Amino acid sequence: MLEEKLELVQEWDKTFPESDKVNHRKVTFRNRYGITLAGDLYEPKTYEGKLPAIAVCGPFGAVKEQCAGLYAQTMAEKGFLTIAFDPSFTGESGGQPRYVASPDINTEDFQAAVDFLSVQDNVDSERIGIIGICGWGGMAINAAAMDTRIKATVASTMYDMSRVNAKGYFDSEDSEEARYEKKKALNMQRTKDYKNAEYAAGGGVVDPLPDDAPFFVKDYYDYYKTERGYHKRSLNSNNGWNVTGTMSFMNMPILQYSSEIRSAVLLIHGEKAHSCYFSKDAYTKLTGDNKELLLIANAVHTDLYDRTDIIPFDKIKEFFDRNM
Repeated sequence: MLEEKLELVQEWDKTFPESDKVNHRKVTFRNRYGITLAGDLYEPKTYEGKLPAIAVCGPFGAVKEQCAGLYAQTMAEKGFLTIAFDPSFTGESGGQPRYVASPDINTEDFQAAVDFLSVQDNVDSERIGIIGICGWGGMAINAAAMDTRIKATVASTMYDMSRVNAKGYFDSEDSEEARYEKKKALNMQRTKDYKNAEYAAGGGVVDPLPDDAPFFVKDYYDYYKTERGYHKRSLNSNNGWNVTGTMSFMNMPILQYSSEIRSAVLLIHGEKAHSCYFSKDAYTKLTGDNKELLLIANAVHTDLYDRTDIIPFDKIKEFFDRNM
């Protein structure tokens, strides 16, 4: 099968500084739906034998040059071979149309990353884990429920994208009527998009920031719209997902079988994050003595994106070392 030809930027264009402790290169791999994905591979400059490996993705609407790459590079400094990848239809990865999300295809993206890692000559295929950030935290848990090759999963500052799309933030739209009205609007938009032969963009993080914006919107603005985290390929930093881009999540619950995950899972969340309820509730559904919930005191949602003084990288390393 022919791989889609991707245009990959070769110079360093991340939102974090390049480490002198790891080697870095661009890689591509194909998922089960024939979509070619782009990734950044990080590996320690010195090592012996085969390496444990980790695939990293997220946040939802971000690109690998943002915090997924920071997580991947940092874990490579700690002795893992890692890849941070752009999910299908976003960033440098392939897939048409652009800027849509799918609970099925995006779970498959994680599994495709595991495919890629499993066949690398310097990777121990029995020691592969994944890290999902924000909306890809939920996708990582879904992948762990499906893929028995995944030995350990970290979900950092996770969102359950099925829940937030179907029920609204804080479950404030959890009624048949509210969902019906949302579906009606989305399907009307589908007709408009088809008539116009293009998909309307939903908009990224609001800009300019209204004075009365909720704190979590200000939190996102502070990351995606400032020098701290802005990237030209990031959906959240620019025009966002398509208006209809996430509609399939409304009736496809991604965490349906999370109670059947036998491998290790670590949920990490800021105690003061607006999204903390996603991790707390997801944790109650997990079973077995190899599941952990770590709450970070005083931390908000985006603190776990790039605050290296807050992200518990040593704990993450210990978790993977112990479970892979």
